[in-house]
Amino acid sequence: MRTASLLLLLAFVAPSVFAQEDARGSKDHPLLTRFPDSHIVEYVKNYDSVEFATGTKGGEPERKAVEGDATVITYFHNNAEKQPSALQVIRNYQNAIKGIGGQVAYERLPKDGDGGETTLRVATGGKDVWVRLEPGIFSAPTQSYKLWIVEVAAMQQVVTANKLLEELNKNGFIALYINFDTGKWDLKADGRATVAEIVTMFICAPALKIAIEGHTDNVGQAAANKTLSEKRAQSVMAAIVAGGIDAKRLTAVGVGQERPIADNRGEEGRAKNRRVELVKK
Repeated sequence: MRTASLLLLLAFVAPSVFAQEDARGSKDHPLLTRFPDSHIVEYVKNYDSVEFATGTKGGEPERKAVEGDATVITYFHNNAEKQPSALQVIRNYQNAIKGIGGQVAYERLPKDGDGGETTLRVATGGKDVWVRLEPGIFSAPTQSYKLWIVEVAAMQQVVTANKLLEELNKNGFIALYINFDTGKWDLKADGRATVAEIVTMFICAPALKIAIEGHTDNVGQAAANKTLSEKRAQSVMAAIVAGGIDAKRLTAVGVGQERPIADNRGEEGRAKNRRVELVKK
């Protein structure tokens, strides 16, 4: 989990040397710092729904409404002679998000006075974070850029040993939504809590044997996804064994993106595909 602010790819300028003061009560979002030599003129933080461009249809942006903890910040550059171009602002924020395993979901590059737009996404701190950036509002003599940041709690699943055993006996498998940071396989607090219930289930059913299968969505390279899913399955298995269960009752395998259970074209479907399955032997 990353808690430190992401620095953009330019030198950070301390707030004390900003040429103009920020709006009262405003501050940078913890995930993304401001562009150097700029100040906040608008700041709103509440639970809200924000539209994010995710593609193009008929030559126009296709948008998706995302609901969650929303922060909206408008910055103005302090110096017209030193202010970056709209493209430079877009690229810096894109690189910052990609630097922590995020992705560019959409971009419209600046053209003919239009400052452009980009949508960024990253899973961090147990949340799915959406970022919308639009540079290009002018207020003589400087230019602004605006950020919409929406944090959505990742899919979580509360399970009990009884429910796990009931589902395994009934269906032969159960899908668990254990949250991992992007590109990582270390178990987090909610994952460890789920493992504790799995251990209890094994204790209650001494003859039970299961295969642990890791699954991913289709974002990224198939080979890398398969490797990642295997490491996540092995991480779950290692934690169960550490809980006192004989390793001979377990196997771990990575399936990657090969067996989706939902449509990968939408985030809701991709979230369902990012799972760990317990399969009864």
